Amino acid sequence: MKRILQEIDPFRLIQTGIDHSENRPAESIMSLGNGYMGARGNYEEDYTGDTLKGLYIAGVWMPDKTRVGWWKNGYPRYYGKVINAPDFLMFHLYVNGRRVDLAHTPIQSFRRVVDMHAGVMEREMVLCTERGRLKIASTRFFSADVKQIACMTYAVTALDDIGAVAVETGLDADVKNTDANYGEQFWELRALEQGERLYLESETIENPFGVPRFTVGFTARIQCAGDRVRRACTQGERCVFHRFEADLGAGDSFRLEKLVSVVTTRDIPHEGLAAAGDGLLAQAEGDGMDVLRQRHEAAWARRWRLCDVTIDGDTAAQQGIRFNLFQLWSTYDGSDERLNIGPKGFTGEKYGGAAYYDTEGYCFPMYLATSAPDTARKLLKFRYNTLEQAKENAAKIGMAGALYPMVTFNGEECHNEWEITFEELHRNAAMVYAIYCYTEYTGDESYIRDYGIHVMVEIARFWACRASYQPDKDCYMLLGVTGPNEYDNNVNNDFLTNYMAKWCIEYALDWVQKLSYPLDGEEARKMREVADKMYLNYDPETMLFSQQDGFMDKDIYPAADIPEEELPLCKHWSWDRILRSCFIKQADVILTFYYFPGRFTLEQKQANFQFYEPLTVHESSLSPSMYSTVASACGFEGDAYRLYQRAARLDLDNFNADTEDGLHITSMAGSWIALMHGFAGMSYQGGRLSFAPRCPEKWGQVKMRLYYRGRLLEVRFTADEFSCDLLEGEALEIEVNGTPYLVQGRCRQTLR
Repeated sequence: MKRILQEIDPFRLIQTGIDHSENRPAESIMSLGNGYMGARGNYEEDYTGDTLKGLYIAGVWMPDKTRVGWWKNGYPRYYGKVINAPDFLMFHLYVNGRRVDLAHTPIQSFRRVVDMHAGVMEREMVLCTERGRLKIASTRFFSADVKQIACMTYAVTALDDIGAVAVETGLDADVKNTDANYGEQFWELRALEQGERLYLESETIENPFGVPRFTVGFTARIQCAGDRVRRACTQGERCVFHRFEADLGAGDSFRLEKLVSVVTTRDIPHEGLAAAGDGLLAQAEGDGMDVLRQRHEAAWARRWRLCDVTIDGDTAAQQGIRFNLFQLWSTYDGSDERLNIGPKGFTGEKYGGAAYYDTEGYCFPMYLATSAPDTARKLLKFRYNTLEQAKENAAKIGMAGALYPMVTFNGEECHNEWEITFEELHRNAAMVYAIYCYTEYTGDESYIRDYGIHVMVEIARFWACRASYQPDKDCYMLLGVTGPNEYDNNVNNDFLTNYMAKWCIEYALDWVQKLSYPLDGEEARKMREVADKMYLNYDPETMLFSQQDGFMDKDIYPAADIPEEELPLCKHWSWDRILRSCFIKQADVILTFYYFPGRFTLEQKQANFQFYEPLTVHESSLSPSMYSTVASACGFEGDAYRLYQRAARLDLDNFNADTEDGLHITSMAGSWIALMHGFAGMSYQGGRLSFAPRCPEKWGQVKMRLYYRGRLLEVRFTADEFSCDLLEGEALEIEVNGTPYLVQGRCRQTLR
């Protein structure tokens, strides 16, 4: 496996050369964001090699045509996609009139570093031009303090007698999406102004679906420090630049500081965009680049104080978990309940950039435990605010209640693969599970009383309507579904789906009774009957839960027997062959044990893990972390460690050979789950915080922090000892391996 970054550092991403064959994966890894906007790690200069240009603004998207020849009733009206925003990061470099292309320029030295603690990218390189060597130094960050501000510096220094050197930088709306049809552009230019400040205003193109269009205003100011630098304005059809030019002898240099404000009609009326952008930029200029950076780094330091994880004795594992946390907080920070967590964040276009059920199924526990409860509550409110659209989605397929979308920006389904859109129904259960986790973890029942109960009841209605009664077995079944394992489509009685549906109904009815919610008695009786008689295929002799009807009839042999040249299966086998095989894309039955660890015996978990994991090819990024978490619960330490390493460094080491399309943002939270719920053995179900630690022998100590019910806790564990420090808040009783402890300062327990 070829490593994309040449050095491993606990808190930095270090690139020491340009490898043109691995450029797109490197661009993904070096991405930055601040929850409001972000960009792939594209070079500032022109690069005509293999590249995916991408700069994105949260909540700005457009509906694209989705009709296909096999159109079916109930299909979504459109496919929603995140769109590549006008480019304000570029710096076109000219040496003696020739524009530099990094894909074809000799580079004597190159070093680019993303400091994850500070949230800043810095780069220094020496180019070999026809007249000699030219050193370039640049920085980039998206402010975590003032989200609408992006900051850049760009300095050129002649190491030899170079001659004329020019830099053009500004605003450019001549951009496309890589996945655009026939080179279509998604922006219409509305304004282009030059002067001391540059201004560009673009609006998303018209659509026939009634989805509101977005207008974005970009305002830029560039300051230059250097002697005898000539400055001019240039304007094209869709771009406006400032050009800086000087004759550089050995030792001569000049430096640019560029500030950009980005404002949108999501927040500001169209007529006020320019003035708002000017105001933000004026404030940023008054503060100055140094102060902006200090405040930005301080904002990141506050995040790390709550969420950081330290792993002694394994630098690769340490870098992996910090990289994942860094990208998660770069993507979503809880400041806007209209937003959600896209599976690629600000790192690529794949999957359209919309919200998946991965938010509730994977990301939610991390945000819940590493920040104030308001962050997680905003994620819940996103779903509550789109409940009416979820009811419309259910009605489109002839069902009562609510069916939350597989993919969405605004609550309306915008995914058009029938085996997923119509059949991957377990996403509905994840919405209720997140409400359950929030309530259990925070002890705050107000969300359920004010909002959650409405979501829970409508989802229970859906399950009761969707279930089919089987009179011969006197049970209810869920037919024609696709479980988490997408290498089995259109199956009957996927175990996780059936189990979660049963639990959703039971949980909703418990709260209906507790809150005296006005649910019709006959409807409640029917719901209870469906839950009580939900079919669960279990063999008490083997203790195996069948993934779905007919799974045990397959030709079953381990994935280790697949020839290496045929992996990954999705790129080498036909879909027909995959569907008929026993091989599993990602955790399915095993995922149930993560969701409800206390509802299954140790022997059941062990038996099912030992049966299903050898059949799993882990070709979904969501798979290794869940298997690692359950392996820890089973006491399978070797498997837990092996699968954790794959989860934590999935993108850094490009395990699935698809990092070039963007990072797997939502699966990154799984590595935190594998640490906290797996190795630390944390549980909060039942209203008590408890731990059952299992530290890998290759690690010295693991240290993690939790924000739990107004308290900041620091948990440390080794193979021999567990400790919990109370850093803020009142004393708390916890359990460690079943023994209660009162945490007032620090409590310790010897594990062996």
